[in-house]
Amino acid sequence: MANVTPQMIKALRDKTLAAMGECKKALEENDGNMDAAIEYLRKKGAASAAKRAEREAKEGAVLACTTAEAKTAILVEINSETDFVAKNEGFVEFTKLVSNAFATSNANNIDELKSVEVNGTTIENHLNDVLAKYSEKIEIRRGKKITTDGYIESYIHLGGKLAVLVEASCDKLDNNSKLLLKDIAMQIAAMSPRYVDQSNVSQAELDKEKEIEYEKAITEGKKPEIAEKIAEGKRNKFFEEFCLNQQVFVKDNKKVVGDVVAEIGKQCGCDFKILSFTRWMLGGTEE
Repeated sequence: MANVTPQMIKALRDKTLAAMGECKKALEENDGNMDAAIEYLRKKGAASAAKRAEREAKEGAVLACTTAEAKTAILVEINSETDFVAKNEGFVEFTKLVSNAFATSNANNIDELKSVEVNGTTIENHLNDVLAKYSEKIEIRRGKKITTDGYIESYIHLGGKLAVLVEASCDKLDNNSKLLLKDIAMQIAAMSPRYVDQSNVSQAELDKEKEIEYEKAITEGKKPEIAEKIAEGKRNKFFEEFCLNQQVFVKDNKKVVGDVVAEIGKQCGCDFKILSFTRWMLGGTEE
């Protein structure tokens, strides 16, 4: 067996961030071979992950990332068991590595992402390295990638507990327009709309909402003709609450978001529209 020195142990720890005791054991098990010891620790991380599979990982972060030209963007959620690990520098660096790899590679889902190579090894191996460092279940839970001919803005809120992507139809944005689009992304984070515009709401859902409000008014003793008017009024309130363009703009309550969209279009000289948005909460089930 090769003589394992403190310098060798430190070098392995610097490469893997695993505990000193684990590094010593890995080197001893592999006759002092550094590459074999690294592989040993990675496999150990994968094996320990299997043992932790039944445990719950509810902490972590949701990250949003766009490419330089803002034509491609991703959301990815990476979980840990505790907030302590989620705030650790090693975990934070891992989440950045994963999100950048997802945004800039050809991967379109998590399975493909795990095969992407960064710094000479795969994302799956990087995950195993993190698993070897922490005694917790850590997983890349979900991811989404979108591409556009227009422009995508991203926004991360609450230190990674919430993230938003918003897709716009035009990419001819000046700096002020980009700031306004960022404000709209913040609006989505704060106000949680369901639709871009009232025209996107199906008639079936409107009929259902109207029926609910009508029945509530009747239950409260209102006459049918009054209940009908109340239900109709509630439909407009539904638009104001759940449709982005009809929501009151959080930075100026004299405007609705649709007014801000029109301002951007005027500044850019284009038919500017919000095409789509995605809002993910940590631990959520949104698509």
